[in-house]
Amino acid sequence: MAFYRSQVLVCGGTGCTSSGSNGILEALQAEVKKHDIENEIELVKTGCFGLCELGPIVIVYPEGSFYSQVKVDDVAEIVEEHLVKGRIVERLLYSETVSEDGIKSLNDTGFYKKQMRVALRNCGVIDPGNIDEYLALDGYKALEKVLLHMSREEVINTMKESGLRGRGGGGFPTGLKWEFAAKQTNPVKYMICNADEGDPGAFMDRSILEGDPHSLLEAMAIGGYAVGANQGYIYVRAEYPIAVDRLEVAIKQAREYGLIGKNIFESGFDFDVEVRLGAGAFVCGEETALINSIEGKRGMPNPKPPFPAVSGLWEKPSIINNVETYANIPVIFNNGAEWFKNIGSENNAGTKVFALGGNIVNTGLVEIPMGTTLREVIFEIGGGIPNGKKFKAVQTGGPSGGALTEANLDTPIDYDNLIKLGSMMGSGGMIVMDEDTCMVDVAKFFLEFTVEESCGKCTPCRVGTKRLLEILEKITEGKGTMEDLDKLEKLGKQIKATSLCGLGQTAPNPILSTLKNFRHEYEAHIIDKSCPAGICKELLKYTIIEDPCKKCGLCQRACPVGAIEGKVRENFTIIQDKCIKCGACLEKCPFNAIERK
Repeated sequence: MAFYRSQVLVCGGTGCTSSGSNGILEALQAEVKKHDIENEIELVKTGCFGLCELGPIVIVYPEGSFYSQVKVDDVAEIVEEHLVKGRIVERLLYSETVSEDGIKSLNDTGFYKKQMRVALRNCGVIDPGNIDEYLALDGYKALEKVLLHMSREEVINTMKESGLRGRGGGGFPTGLKWEFAAKQTNPVKYMICNADEGDPGAFMDRSILEGDPHSLLEAMAIGGYAVGANQGYIYVRAEYPIAVDRLEVAIKQAREYGLIGKNIFESGFDFDVEVRLGAGAFVCGEETALINSIEGKRGMPNPKPPFPAVSGLWEKPSIINNVETYANIPVIFNNGAEWFKNIGSENNAGTKVFALGGNIVNTGLVEIPMGTTLREVIFEIGGGIPNGKKFKAVQTGGPSGGALTEANLDTPIDYDNLIKLGSMMGSGGMIVMDEDTCMVDVAKFFLEFTVEESCGKCTPCRVGTKRLLEILEKITEGKGTMEDLDKLEKLGKQIKATSLCGLGQTAPNPILSTLKNFRHEYEAHIIDKSCPAGICKELLKYTIIEDPCKKCGLCQRACPVGAIEGKVRENFTIIQDKCIKCGACLEKCPFNAIERK
């Protein structure tokens, strides 16, 4: 075994990879070799560290130096100064880790101190491509304990006692779902992982797949033992190439180590796993549509009952949990059901991972105990709203959720509270919006997504969501009427009540929640023919303010359609009938003489 004096962790998640972290790792390898310290320095590509806003990220241990927004050109300095001379490169440090007493622990920074990493425990800590690193952190110990020392009933009872609810959005008790499948007498059963994460802005499951794939395999094997399944399938979208590659590597390694496959731990239990690629259809996040896709059929939902736990894949009892749900399971068996149950709030045990995005300082991946308030997540962990703007709303649950207001900021986050407010947990997307956001446009954005992703099987979703979108488009173009608001509410409620699956049943939520909380914005679009946020193009009006105007003609020369009349050193006027509202004049004017409203 090699011993190193320093370990350099380079984020290999999708976010940092897209910002050039692979090039940073290659440069580190070259510089370490150049200085002949290859036997002293270990370079490790990890999963996501969470603080995506500051990527690419490089952390050097034992000092714990958190280098942020690193570029390839910085690598030579890091190696020369830090790894060779032992001098930390202060200009690259994440500012919150710097104190008079030296480098602070990441756990003492605003972004991390209120988090509790359970599902994300190994992400950014280990090399996901090295099974030995997973084993060093108690990997597969839970599976060993289950197979050698627990009955199937004891496993299911532990899951029920833990209070773990499905993290895919529905929040159904995981242990209860497993119990339903275990009671079925069919000798063939399946464990399925739903890794078809499709919410705009959501990347929770992807980060676990990329950073800790063995936790998923271990949990699926535990579930297979509990319900009597010998085969597992991981359904992951092909749009996640890094995740797919690391899953395939992990499966190969686990087979070689005898941790999946035949006679695991010589217990007589067989369990193997295969990956199935999805083509990116959002509806395949619905469990019966996912099953149809694995079977080679078009991804469309089936009526329920029967539920998959009774008749699922190839009409056999099947358990479907999402990636985050599985990621919690090994920890539950290692630490005990009571330990897990004591995290979070009543009826909402454990933690929840959120992808925090939008108008927020600290964009990234956060994991918090259930019961943490929206205010804590947005203003303490997230760092608040950038550029001095005011908070306006937060959308939880992606296109299936709803927009919450400042009045809701002190709401403890859990399944039940969010549903009461007209939103939902969903898989964990959390999009923050500032004062410059048009809430009518937000509702239209999410509805455009669900209209595009509807499979078309049932009329309420196929036709109803299209009619909703047409009304929203009419309103944002300044052609709406007050009767349209009643139509939106009535049609939205009908779609929720009559759609076949969760996609249609939740599609009206963004409209209904914004109508409830921001009705005045809809009314401004209809009555005043104006968009208060200045977003809806058809309602915008560009005018030239005489006082700051320098009569230079820059705006006139920038206009692509000749809509600005006037002469240099004289007044200029925007002809509204000609204006295409492209904003070129606003961008070109250096004197703030163009007003958009």
